[in-house]
Amino acid sequence: MISSKILRHTRSSSLPSRLSHPLTPLFNHHLHKLKNGNSTSTPSSLSSITEKLHILEHLYNCIDDLLLLPHTHKVFAEECGEKWVEEILDGYLCLVDACSTAKDSVFQAEEYVLNLLSFCRRRRDINSDHLSGFLISRKSAKKMIQKSLKNISSLKNKPSVLALEKDQETIAIISMLKEAEMVTLDVFEALLLSICGHSSMTRGSRWSLVSRLMKFSDKEPRQSVEFAEMDANLYKVVTVGFMTSSKCDNGGKIDELQQQLRDIDASVRVVEETLDRLFKRLIRTRVSLLNMHSQH
Repeated sequence: MISSKILRHTRSSSLPSRLSHPLTPLFNHHLHKLKNGNSTSTPSSLSSITEKLHILEHLYNCIDDLLLLPHTHKVFAEECGEKWVEEILDGYLCLVDACSTAKDSVFQAEEYVLNLLSFCRRRRDINSDHLSGFLISRKSAKKMIQKSLKNISSLKNKPSVLALEKDQETIAIISMLKEAEMVTLDVFEALLLSICGHSSMTRGSRWSLVSRLMKFSDKEPRQSVEFAEMDANLYKVVTVGFMTSSKCDNGGKIDELQQQLRDIDASVRVVEETLDRLFKRLIRTRVSLLNMHSQH
């Protein structure tokens, strides 16, 4: 027997190697790829987020195969009254809700980018007053994203004692479902952080986003984080660019911002399409779990 410690609050980097299940190697392969590239201490680019979403799709291919296995149905039939079953069902309902929230955030971010791009195209003689509304709107959107991030954090940190002692295959099934749930929340968190324009910071390093970005020199290598750079460039246009009397310089800054907005829009569209597919996949997974539960 293997203790349920692997299913408690402390998360493993993958399923224990001694758990024998035909889907475990492939599942672990995708899980490692997701976790190796996951860090809330550094920001993620939209291209990195898209890659993670694609890997999640492969991970859920494994989950789909898992839920089709007769042994999985047998386990759910025998354990349908157990607490871990209810926790799995609740967890995947929360995933659907979290994905829906992420979709809304992406849609709102895309609208913001398109509106700002349209404004810059129409108004060449822009001053700081013209753009103040966009700064206020962006600040409001960030507050909403921060609330969503707190909700995800609470889900990730929710204590879970699922099963006292089960056979290895049952623990493998539970572990795969829980690991998929947790790593999906990680990806949603990374996506929201990217849209928000920064990564999570320690209490001792709460510098403003713009101050940190403007301290970088052009020669310093750093990962391109699109929304963070957009915020910094917009800030420059509003507070720095128009401190000079050179309209040519101002126009150059606006041209740079427009190109950046076009690039972000293209990247966001890819994220949106991939996230929409994942959303449908999560709904199907939730329905499959409910069907197995309701049949017994």
